[in-house]
Amino acid sequence: METLRRTGFAELPLHQGKAPQWLVKRMIRLAKGVIAVVIEEYGRDVFLQRISDPYWFQAFGCVLGYDWHSSGITTVVTGVLKTVVSQEKFGLAVCGGKGKVSMQTLSEIEKVGEDLSLSSSKINQLQYASRMSAKVDNAAIQAGYPLYHHAFFIMDDGKWAVVQQGMKIDDRTARRYHWLSDHVRSFVVEPHQAIVGDKKVEAVLDMTAQESDGCRKASVDIIKDEPKKVAKMLRAVRPSFQSSLQKWMPSTLEGVQREYVADFLSMPATINWNALRRAYEFQPRNFEEILGIRGIGPATIRGLALTAELIYGEKPSWKDPVKYSFAYGGKDGVPFPVNRKAMDESIHILEIAIQNARLGDKDRIKSIQRLRSIVPPDRKI
Repeated sequence: METLRRTGFAELPLHQGKAPQWLVKRMIRLAKGVIAVVIEEYGRDVFLQRISDPYWFQAFGCVLGYDWHSSGITTVVTGVLKTVVSQEKFGLAVCGGKGKVSMQTLSEIEKVGEDLSLSSSKINQLQYASRMSAKVDNAAIQAGYPLYHHAFFIMDDGKWAVVQQGMKIDDRTARRYHWLSDHVRSFVVEPHQAIVGDKKVEAVLDMTAQESDGCRKASVDIIKDEPKKVAKMLRAVRPSFQSSLQKWMPSTLEGVQREYVADFLSMPATINWNALRRAYEFQPRNFEEILGIRGIGPATIRGLALTAELIYGEKPSWKDPVKYSFAYGGKDGVPFPVNRKAMDESIHILEIAIQNARLGDKDRIKSIQRLRSIVPPDRKI
């Protein structure tokens, strides 16, 4: 099983307002030049890999002129790419986007797939990948960051990547999820290329972790029972006085005391019983099929996970899977060593692309200066 290739944290504070049109127009012009060179020099496969590399993605946004540490870099850069990348020129397309636009992703995938002459079965597979990647990051991983942005990248050979982002309103932080089809062996077992977050949450329900395998299997067994039996089990683990999962958690969690705040992990007060009935009639064979059932959302997954733990002793992972850092750490190996080779490779590709792009000297110089601003002090470009 492929594991995540980056580790740590990143600062992605939420910023108010929209990118001004003068900046967006300039970003589009710069992006056209840079992306054309990247694809011409390295190929579309490498471009897709770079989109799924959070360091390259962030550096690319900085080169285009957007704030290095802003959560808005996700929506603005993917919006620019959707405008710049064309299937006619590159055999590549971007579907979806922010807010209501993300709801059009499946229909856009169908149109793009037809334009790229993909088979009906391949289009269905791409639509499934879009749905499942969103469902996993909304329901299977519960850190309090519901998705509001979903961008789906498609190549004419059917390869794909996803860049999606969730928002936590109360502390104004964001979390970004990167997926790459080449590295997805299972949608529900550590499928991400990287997860970018501003902070590590003390208790996160992560049903995609390897450690959650027993809990995933127990959840399947539970949901295949009659809804009446499931309701009885839920009542057994949610007495009337319970208000939070905190009462059911062990006294320590990886050294963290019980005082952590986990309100968003409280046992669900209501369950979508229609969805549970559909699941019972469907008799899912595995956890992925549970997630694919319409109406199965975070509350139901949370209820199944807690029932599996408290009744069957199959614990899910409560470790936050956030796995990447731009902001700090590394030079002394604390809290983790930086993959300097990967960083240098990303910077090198952008550096060459900027130099070779058909840009005016002023734009080229400014782009190089912005790239230099994110380079570690001991590295020269």
